[in-house]
Amino acid sequence: MFRFDEGLKVYLHRDAVDFRKSINGLAALVEQSMKLDPFARAVYAFSNQRRDRVKLLVWDRNGFWLLMKRLEQDRFVWPRKEVVLQLRTEQLHWLLDGIDVEAMRSHPARYYDRVS
Repeated sequence: MFRFDEGLKVYLHRDAVDFRKSINGLAALVEQSMKLDPFARAVYAFSNQRRDRVKLLVWDRNGFWLLMKRLEQDRFVWPRKEVVLQLRTEQLHWLLDGIDVEAMRSHPARYYDRVS
């Protein structure tokens, strides 16, 4: 499977989207509903009503990528917090693997002044 760069921002659209929308419709949704720039260095994720499909919209220097994943039997566990949720790329990969992102928490980053 492919992996996204760690420095890439990931934004999830919380509400279900009509999956007849293609690149232009999703880019307009990013601009109007999410109030974000579709040409930014970011991944925008959308799901359908049944939560068995995900579309990812990504701008890559001179054009858009539109990726779709369809599950045959299972459902994606879609976060229901804010209207636009920002994730790390690691969390996007968890989501695509079927893991509940809201239940997963990594250890906090620890910073120490000295060893002893």
